[in-house]
Amino acid sequence: MDWGMKNRLSRLIQSDGHCMFLPIDHGYFQGPTRMLEKPGETIQPLIPYADGLFVTRGILRSCVDPANSPPLILRMSGGSSVIGKDLAHEALTTSIQEAIRLNVAAVGMSIFVGSEYEYDSLVNLGKLVNECEDNGIPVMAVTAVGKELEKRTARYLALSCRIAAELGARIVKTYYCEDGFEKVTTGCPVPVVIAGGPKCETELEVFDFVYDGIQKGAIGVNLGRNVWQSPHPLSMMRALNSVIHDNNNPKQALDLFETVKREQ
Repeated sequence: MDWGMKNRLSRLIQSDGHCMFLPIDHGYFQGPTRMLEKPGETIQPLIPYADGLFVTRGILRSCVDPANSPPLILRMSGGSSVIGKDLAHEALTTSIQEAIRLNVAAVGMSIFVGSEYEYDSLVNLGKLVNECEDNGIPVMAVTAVGKELEKRTARYLALSCRIAAELGARIVKTYYCEDGFEKVTTGCPVPVVIAGGPKCETELEVFDFVYDGIQKGAIGVNLGRNVWQSPHPLSMMRALNSVIHDNNNPKQALDLFETVKREQ
């Protein structure tokens, strides 16, 4: 692995081998998502606890302070919206020159295995990897499922993650599944981070699936709505950080959440 690639990955994945990424890229297909209407204000207190920020170039330039930013993962794909025909119909929308210009630690794009646009998204991933490897920039593949959340089975996720790794992704972001998640991580030869998906009902539910996912081989998380849509996002961020970097169990994380909440 080249020096630049190693350096960028080390900025995202901490010395303990774990990471906590904060995604705020939801607007690229959802528009002004609840609690993310003003991204700069939302993330300001959370930035000290984020190992990486997954963001589009537009929000990066308009809302993120370049003097106070965690390492960046730049979203490179888009082209569809929640009111369009198919969320899977994406293309590469951002150039590698932009990624270099914005001094990112990594780039990310979605793949849609099993969809009508499977071929397009996988070929786009291969093309992005080609360009990024030439420039020492790691690619994070996101195993997206569009609106079909029932696809989040171990068999499907393991297939998607392995294909992403085979095509050269250095990190894979995928969903957690309660049954068989260890098959997803053991079948993927590159690090796996857990996506959050729709907001959970309780804080403990989030801590439970994150803790279990880490125990079963994930190196960290990429959680957005379960953090910044919480009534207490800073408490949530710190508690999750303790699960990922301090190996706190769900009960310990909940105790920390309540402590931080009282202090605010």
